[in-house]
Amino acid sequence: MTVAVVGAGLAGLACATALHKAGIDVDIYEASDGVGGRVRTDIVDGFILDRGFQVTLTAYPEMRRQLDMDALDLQAFDPGALVWRNGKGSVVSDPFRMPTSVLGTVTAPIGSLFDKARIALLRRRIRSVHPAQLLRGDDISTGDALREAGFSDTIIERFFRPLVGGIQLDPDLNDSRRMFDIIFRMLADGDSAVPAAGMQAIPDQLAAQLPDGSIHLDQRVTATTATSITIDGSTQAHDAVVIATEGPAAAQLLGLATVVSKSVGCVYFAADTPPTKKKLVVLDGTGVGPVLNVAVMSNVAPTYAPTGRHLIAAAIPGAFPDGDLADIARRQLRGWWGGAVDTWDHLATYKIAHGQPGQQTPFSPKQAIDLADGRFVCGDHRDTASSQGALYSGRRCADAVARQLS
Repeated sequence: MTVAVVGAGLAGLACATALHKAGIDVDIYEASDGVGGRVRTDIVDGFILDRGFQVTLTAYPEMRRQLDMDALDLQAFDPGALVWRNGKGSVVSDPFRMPTSVLGTVTAPIGSLFDKARIALLRRRIRSVHPAQLLRGDDISTGDALREAGFSDTIIERFFRPLVGGIQLDPDLNDSRRMFDIIFRMLADGDSAVPAAGMQAIPDQLAAQLPDGSIHLDQRVTATTATSITIDGSTQAHDAVVIATEGPAAAQLLGLATVVSKSVGCVYFAADTPPTKKKLVVLDGTGVGPVLNVAVMSNVAPTYAPTGRHLIAAAIPGAFPDGDLADIARRQLRGWWGGAVDTWDHLATYKIAHGQPGQQTPFSPKQAIDLADGRFVCGDHRDTASSQGALYSGRRCADAVARQLS
């Protein structure tokens, strides 16, 4: 028996490795020149550039289940963020994980003391139940949920909007509060981190578990049935077919409902001197944007930059502004860090039209992966918009395929 998996992103690789472990032969067909899907990394002038500012959350259970976490050599951000406003940064951290940050967090100009107390209440609420229950709670938009919880417009604008905008590519806070609750829970339970070799190390580790010759690159599948795929006009028969492409491509191949895309831009700069030495994501506390968060990646993972140099990532989630993103980012960051920004070298700009699938209300995770017509589909658009969702979707899809073939 042989299963064709269309797409070598995280979901497709997770599905393929699970099928392989179950003793089922797998062929993966990937339209691009490498594995990873949206989780890809480029090397430019000795710098490690992930395609878009990306991190993984170590509390994701599928990460621990499917990957050798030690082998990834994860480099962690410090918990919290550096909120930049009025020419200076204020550390806002989790005092339960970094007790020394309590005073700075209390005095940070992001909202009132009542706002900060409500963050502690929010943390307690989401950690008091199993994560699965968070995905079944009453569903309203993230913005409405924050206001309903009593948070002021000030803290929503200065803290939550750039934080959620960066993680969920949702600067308007329109997506489901269910997903926000899950992400906030994962941030409370674990670290935000990157592999020392770049995010590509995650799909590379999955791909290494598959037999040589089972991954076919530069092979664009243009049509599928329950038991066949078509490439360059030639049809190949298989015992089962799994569509594991990103959402828009899957919808087109399978005739499914359109998948809403959330876009994101990322500009990488190289500098001799970092604008901050902290291992924190820098949030735009001004509400101006369009750069909502910045990270000095070399502070977190020194391997991301050559010795003596520093790598700065500026993320622009949401609709792309008109003009050159590098110029726009440099102009905004010049207002934060002055003329030193003009000495930074521009390394690359990524404009990613489909960074994540939309997760608007009412949000229903764990959508069907068995389409009941012999075809299977997996991806973060079938679960949650995260590496957790992609990995979990791939694994449960493999279980469904194995049951059908048994």
